[in-house]
This record gives sequence, C-alpha cells and structure tokens, in this order.
Amino acid sequence: MTIIKTETAQQYYQDNQQNLLEEFLHFLRIPSVSTDLLHKTDILAAVTVLEKKLNDIGLDDVKIFPTPGHPILYAEKTIDPEKPTILFYGHYDVQPPDPIDAWRHPPFEPHLEDNYLFARGASDMKGQIWATISALESLVKTNTLAVNIKLIFEGEEEIGSPSLEKFLSENKDLLACEIVLNPDGGMLAADKPTIIYALRGMAYFELRIYGPKADLHSGIFGGVIDNPANILSQVIAGMHDKEGRITLPGFYDQVREISEEETLQLSEIGMDEAFFRGITGVTSLGGEKEFAPIVRVGARPTLDVNGLYAGYIDKGAKTIIPAYAMAKISTRLVPDQNPDMVHKSLRAYLEKTMPGTVRWELDFLSGAPAYIVEDQAPGVDIFVNALRKTWGVEPLFKREGGSIPVATSMKNILGVDSIITGFGLPDDQIHSPNERLHLPTHRKGVKALIHFLSSF
Repeated sequence: MTIIKTETAQQYYQDNQQNLLEEFLHFLRIPSVSTDLLHKTDILAAVTVLEKKLNDIGLDDVKIFPTPGHPILYAEKTIDPEKPTILFYGHYDVQPPDPIDAWRHPPFEPHLEDNYLFARGASDMKGQIWATISALESLVKTNTLAVNIKLIFEGEEEIGSPSLEKFLSENKDLLACEIVLNPDGGMLAADKPTIIYALRGMAYFELRIYGPKADLHSGIFGGVIDNPANILSQVIAGMHDKEGRITLPGFYDQVREISEEETLQLSEIGMDEAFFRGITGVTSLGGEKEFAPIVRVGARPTLDVNGLYAGYIDKGAKTIIPAYAMAKISTRLVPDQNPDMVHKSLRAYLEKTMPGTVRWELDFLSGAPAYIVEDQAPGVDIFVNALRKTWGVEPLFKREGGSIPVATSMKNILGVDSIITGFGLPDDQIHSPNERLHLPTHRKGVKALIHFLSSF
C-alpha cells in the first residue's frame, strides 16, 4: 500500500514539475527582505502567495497571524486523528542582496543556468519551502498523504525571529504535534543526504564609537584627536589572539567540550581543510588550529565582524578624522553558552579596552542559545529511510555551524526535538551574491519528502 501511495504521488510530481517551477519562480521574484522596512509590502506579498498556494492545494484552516513585525502563516491537514501529526517549519523572508554589483544577474530575477537556479532566497529558504509545498501538493492531490500535517511559515528568521516565541507560547494547543520537520538545514554534497543534530546559537551586536562632534580635517587635528576608526580597528583586533582564540573575559567558561569519539565521527564526514579551501577559494584556514575544521565550524564558538562603517568610503580621497565608527559583530555559540553571558563578556572587554578619549555604545540586537538533540528526534528513523530510498546511500549526521533559533524554541515550548535537514548545498552561496539552488538535488528532496509523508 505504501509503495502504491508513493508511486502515485511521485508520478503527480513528475507530471506537474514544470508548473511548480513556474510558481516557484514567481515566489522568488518577490524581494521579501525582512530587515528593511521598505520591503514590508513585499513581505506581505510573499505571505499572500503562500496563503493562496496552500489553499489551492487543499490544506485546511489556512490563516495569516499578524505579529508586531512580519506575519506568520499557519495551515493544517488532518487525515486521521489517530495518525501522528508532523509540524513543518519554514521562513519566507530573505537576506538583503547587497552588494548588488557582485550579482551576475539581478537577485530577484531568477536565472536558470546549468541545472542551477540563481536568485536571492533560491536556497535559503524559499527553495526548501517550495520542496515542502511540492511534496504536499503531490500527496494531497492524489489522496496519498499518510500523516497529519501542520505548517508554520514565518517572515522574521533572518532578523532573529523576534515574534516567534510569543506565537509558539500563545498557540501551543494549535501547534501540538509528535514530529517536527525543519528543512532549513542543508546537505554535505549532492550525493550525501544529511541530518543535523546540533546547531550553534548566536548573539548579535552593534558597536558604535563617537569622537569629535563632527568630521575633522586630518591635517589640522591629526595627532591631538583620537580617531574613532582607529580605535574601532584596535578594539576589534584585540578580540582574538594569535592562536585564533577569542579574548573576551569568560567567553569560554560555559563551552561544552566535544568528546574524542564525536570528533572522530565528525572527521569521517570528509569536511577537512581541502574541502573548505576548495569551496571558499582561500589558500589556508584560520581559527583555532588545535581543532579539526569540522569541529571549528560546528562545535566551537566564534566571533566575527559582519560589517564596518567609518568616515569617507566612496571613491577617491577625503582627508578626515571621522566623528563616528560602527561595527556589526556576531558570535556563534555552542551548547551551554548563554547569549546574555556573552553580552556581559563583550561589554566587560570593551569597558577594559576602550580609551577615555571616545564615547561608545553597544546594542545587543538578538540572541539565541545553541541547539542539540541529546537522544533522537521523533520520526527520524522514518526520515532516514526516506533519504536512503531516494539517494541509495546512508544519510550522514552532522553538527551545523549556522543558527536556527526556532529549533530551540520548539523544544522548550512544544516539547519536541526537530528533524533538521534540507536540500541546499554548501556552495549555494546563501547570504552572498549569486545565491543558487541545484535543481536536481531539490527535486530529489521533493521525492524524499513524498517518501517520508506516505510512509506512516
């Protein structure tokens, strides 16, 4: 019976693949950038497209929930109250496309080339949402769905999901489920289906340094007035030592160390120095040299400057001492680290390091702890089988360096660990210019989801 269900739904997907692709392209054309209020109407356009699509494929109780920020979309499909319920998560917002000049094609005009689809959000994570929708349509339209479904799609993931925890807490009964599937992860390679069992958390800051009341002539005032850009550079440089370790006081106090056994298991995945050099184009790696690269990106905390601004940054020369300098700073956190403690650690470092010749401010913009599945997520054995059937190989289990705060929120509020997966690839250039989606892998992902949802 399960084989017949799967084959029927798979054939529907094959027959309707082109139509689904055209709808996906329309979805990608909407610049749903959550961090920029100028795109608020685009956010609404994106969630409206999803609302219509979920209604069209036959889901029930499709509803847009307003929040203080961007709306959350909910839908469900109950086929049998005795069957388990799977809650799918996704986010329809995307990162800003900057720098625009680095794109080979306009970021919101999808471009197909050599089995790749280029567009902002193609992989992260509109492509993963569309894989979910494609699988559900194939099953619902052929009456072969074998499990109850709930969906939530939010529009604030790229800005830290500030409205999500309140929504989860206020709608615990509505969102009650036995299994959570979150396809906001990715694969190690096109032939290596992957399940993620741990994610790093994050704490994000904006540091501003103020000097003179206005920009000054660097010839007249240079040598007597401290330059905020110079001070910012010195402060940032001191945040790491020569061994790549972070120097903030107490930063490592709560870090959970990784065992030798887990280090060996992760090292067998193959993400070694050659892998990272090949995928990034760098000549050598940085960071804490005593740890293997796969450990550095999944099980060790980091601190990075994500943006800098100071003084004159256009072409040509302008000799000034800027009145102001700013840095965006993020930390990736591992299990047991607390974002609030990291905030205190950074503030303590600045209080000790910053000279009295300038004034400074630190804003804690967002924070979320790391996530780790201590045992096994519900339903993961069935999902493993679906990946195995689709790819013909055993799935890999890994830690992920990125952050998906909703996994921790769902565990704490709904009491369910997440199956974190996805069908994007490491070289999809998410958050970067020329983001892309490998369509053959995406289509395999749809087939794997069909296997999964017809196997209960």
